[in-house]
Amino acid sequence: MRFFLSLILVALTFSTSVSGSPVRIKDLVEFDGVRGNDLVGYGLVVGLNGTGDGLRNSPFTEEIMANILERLGVNVTGEQFRPKNVAAVFVTASLPPFARGGGQIDVTVSAIGDASSLLGGTLVMTPLNAADGQIYAVAQGTIIAGGATAEGDGATVTQGVPTAGVIPSGARVEREIEFDLASLSEVRLALRDADFTTAGRIERAINNDFGRPVAIMLDSGTVRLNIAQTEMISVAHALGRIENIAVEPERKARVVVDQRSGTIVMGEDVRISRVAVSQGNLTLRIQEAPIAVQPNPFAEGETVVVPRTRAEIEEEPGIGLAEVPTGTSLSEVITGLNALGVSPRDMIDILKSIKAAGALHAEFIVR
Repeated sequence: MRFFLSLILVALTFSTSVSGSPVRIKDLVEFDGVRGNDLVGYGLVVGLNGTGDGLRNSPFTEEIMANILERLGVNVTGEQFRPKNVAAVFVTASLPPFARGGGQIDVTVSAIGDASSLLGGTLVMTPLNAADGQIYAVAQGTIIAGGATAEGDGATVTQGVPTAGVIPSGARVEREIEFDLASLSEVRLALRDADFTTAGRIERAINNDFGRPVAIMLDSGTVRLNIAQTEMISVAHALGRIENIAVEPERKARVVVDQRSGTIVMGEDVRISRVAVSQGNLTLRIQEAPIAVQPNPFAEGETVVVPRTRAEIEEEPGIGLAEVPTGTSLSEVITGLNALGVSPRDMIDILKSIKAAGALHAEFIVR
């Protein structure tokens, strides 16, 4: 039996005016040193409606609960308690650059035990540590879970992921990252997509804006900015001026295939050389129809099941050889591939084969 995967072919076709649209430098680069920092913590969620961890299966939940109660002056040593309304969780967050003490950031809460839902739970005060082991924020608040679960005696249905949720502005910054931006004599601009052409255009755009050489391209992913030559009163003023300069980026020709969702995305600059393609399918069918053979009435013997199998292989006639002309634009490439008359399911295999033949002039990425 054949199984067909539903595919979506997404062709990003842009006109010349759209493809040449300039982009702000702030959308193309990251400024060296201006970055966030990841935080993580281990905490306890309480107030669940019987959907918490089973403490026999998650002993770490009982341990952290006992530690919290001990810190609050409640002695539970030797006590046996099996609540079903608590769950151990990991709390993650990102500390944005230049975050100041007292500021608030969003946190994500994820169950690590066998809790079935965090809906309606409250996160107890949880310290958040960075990679250096220091505490930079403390999280607490009511969780907003993104799913729901309903169950009965014979069935259970779950929509979304109820074992994870967020707390908007759920953590308060307690320690600031030590970074003196004003003391920098130069700043490196790191391109998100390394490309020599784009880096050169950024260099020229910055120098043209200031009217003198203040930036230089170091490699395909880095442009160095000399703060002293900008003659701005501070580093922040210099970055604020250049981040809104518009630059036309150069993009690589790419074909991205997501086999799980069946999505194909082709960039505008994808080109296909002249190539001939033939495509067909084989269908294998196996049917089992056993027959029960019984002895005649009042005769000696036993009932025997005789297997009967029917197997056949069917080959579709296919389309023979079809020519895909040299692609001078994305629309012609799509027209040529559609002229093959194949289903979208086979498009991924055809593109792989064209790439292997050296006729697909683009970076082929399979996810």
